[in-house]
Amino acid sequence: MEKTIPYTIYAESTPNPTTMKFVANRVLLEDGLAEYTSMDEAKGSPLAMKLFGFPFVTGVFIQYNFITVMKSDMISWEDVVIELREFIRDYLNSGGAIITEFDPTVVQTKEQLATTTVHAEAQSELEEKIIAILDAEIAPAVAQDGGNITFKGYENGVVNVVLRGACSGCPSSTVTLKNGIETLLKNRLPGEISEVVAVNG
Repeated sequence: MEKTIPYTIYAESTPNPTTMKFVANRVLLEDGLAEYTSMDEAKGSPLAMKLFGFPFVTGVFIQYNFITVMKSDMISWEDVVIELREFIRDYLNSGGAIITEFDPTVVQTKEQLATTTVHAEAQSELEEKIIAILDAEIAPAVAQDGGNITFKGYENGVVNVVLRGACSGCPSSTVTLKNGIETLLKNRLPGEISEVVAVNG
């Protein structure tokens, strides 16, 4: 019988001081993403439920091979990061389930993402170009930081995006948005973009 590779987990800080990214050596969620902001929402994810059992956990975001955990200000990461990392590793290695119910309000498969929260449908050639740039150049960097970005709409030079995971509510996401994403889009599409706005940030 083929021996299953045990999970190893490493913690990686993100630009958002209230979130920590826990990266696994194996895929946790084949496609799509799951975002839980309360114990109530987490009912379909035994792993997220267990994480909400820690009094300081305020959110859990699962995508591909990482889990981004949001915490309250009552405790600092250095006090809990080792405990959380070991907890996630032991939970996964004991065969604990990650997601059992795919509730569409919190878990989105690639297909659902394509129709709901990934990009809003492009209404013009310009919007198609914006989406292509987001996918090719911006999304990979945002995922590295434990988050996700999607195109919401474009009107009169203003690009609206939705930030999730570590990027949602992150103080530096505004800087990333303005300096990184906005600058990149302005350079790639001269004269077309005046501003990039996070509609949920």
